[in-house]
Amino acid sequence: MDQGSPPPCDGIGIVEFLQGKNYFITGATGFLGKAILLSVFNLSLSLFLALVEKMLRGIPDVGKLFLLIKGKDKEATMKRLKSEIINAEVFKILKAIHGSSYEAFMMSKLVPVCGDVCSANLGIDADTTNEIAKEIDVIINSAAKTTWDTRYDVAININTKGPARVLEFGKKCKKLGLFLHVSSAYVNGTRQGVFFEKPFCLEPRTARRDIITSKAQEISVPFLDIDAEIKLASVAVESIDRNADRIMRDLGMERARIHGWCSTYEMTKAMGEMLIDSMRSSIPTVIIRPSLIESTYREPFPGWIQGYKVPILAAYGQCQLPVNATLTALAKHGIDGKPELHVYHVATSVANPHSFKDAFNYAYDYFSSSPLLDSKGKKIAIRPMKFLVSMDSFTDFIRNEPDDNVYMSDPKRYLRMQVACFETVHRFMRIANLYRAYMFYKGRFDVTNTKRLIEDMSSEERKKFNFDIESINWEHYIKSVHIPGVRKHLLRQPPAAKL
Repeated sequence: MDQGSPPPCDGIGIVEFLQGKNYFITGATGFLGKAILLSVFNLSLSLFLALVEKMLRGIPDVGKLFLLIKGKDKEATMKRLKSEIINAEVFKILKAIHGSSYEAFMMSKLVPVCGDVCSANLGIDADTTNEIAKEIDVIINSAAKTTWDTRYDVAININTKGPARVLEFGKKCKKLGLFLHVSSAYVNGTRQGVFFEKPFCLEPRTARRDIITSKAQEISVPFLDIDAEIKLASVAVESIDRNADRIMRDLGMERARIHGWCSTYEMTKAMGEMLIDSMRSSIPTVIIRPSLIESTYREPFPGWIQGYKVPILAAYGQCQLPVNATLTALAKHGIDGKPELHVYHVATSVANPHSFKDAFNYAYDYFSSSPLLDSKGKKIAIRPMKFLVSMDSFTDFIRNEPDDNVYMSDPKRYLRMQVACFETVHRFMRIANLYRAYMFYKGRFDVTNTKRLIEDMSSEERKKFNFDIESINWEHYIKSVHIPGVRKHLLRQPPAAKL
């Protein structure tokens, strides 16, 4: 055995623990067909679908999966289960396995629950609560509003109060053995250095308890009072007569930056973690923090992706890695049963780091040899990506002022062109400001807990539930898996010739 290889072990017992259990899973709430594509990374839906697929395909005799789905009534919820989940492309391997009995199999495992994480008791009626609370063994909460600058009141309702509501519902489940929450590695905020896999804690007169005991650079931020932030958002939205969306988006970004986060999404997700830790009581709890969610690496098939709306090529994680890490951590601490909170980063900045510049260069190589086609079927020529050092240089780069000759010949047309130029610059500047913090992100995510989890697995479990980020060849993944997946599943363009 190689010196660097972990010693052989009997494993965690992942399949043995997972099979026969009944699960309550959130993450589908609120999507309306393809309308969910409005979320930036669509982490919630992609992870939700990939998780359900893996459980149904990879765990023999898995119990029932109770899926929280938003709908006006049970009939509407059942309709959405069939049209938007059972018919999803990610399940094509299961369709091939079960053939004509596929829908019957899915209906025997999936139970739609009409509700919403934004409502008290998740919007679930008393009779349904009493019925399913007797059966649920594990809760997995992946519901989130993932747009970075979403309205502050909306983000708080879903990302902060939502997990608390799911946990409160979990306390009604007499058999509940574990609560697992999907968060984000970026809840660590704007500090620099290495972020350890430690929970945020609510303590009197602490800022954010940057006592995440890390090697990260400390920052001075005001005391964070979650109740006060919730009240602030509520009062603000009630006092606005017009432009509520813009004002509430700006408020969220302002509050986030004041308290040391880059975006509303990060701050509200971090506050959600804090509420979970403060109210979990004796329930074994796990928090999974993925970095970015991308197309699948191998399972259920390479390159699958749902709802991609990122104007940059960001390749710091794959959808299946958080899924496998989720199921492994779930089994590990479900078997352990200790009333503790464990945190796992599923990220690649300390182990197997990869830069945006490398990712863009790989993308340029791909599209140079395998260009996309325009609406007329012609190949789209691309230029090398230009990396700029400041927002001013970016503004100058994207600005395309109308030629003064146009003014001489047609002043009205010149004015229209100026307005169009201003709107274009404004739109791109807004996007650039949103992504600036991530392009120059100086935090690094420690994965010590995640690596220990891998070490606890047997060789067979590592094959079946692989989430070893160090094994990823980034150039191969981006050129041969991720971009072809985006090309096929989202852009609906014919596959390119092999590189």
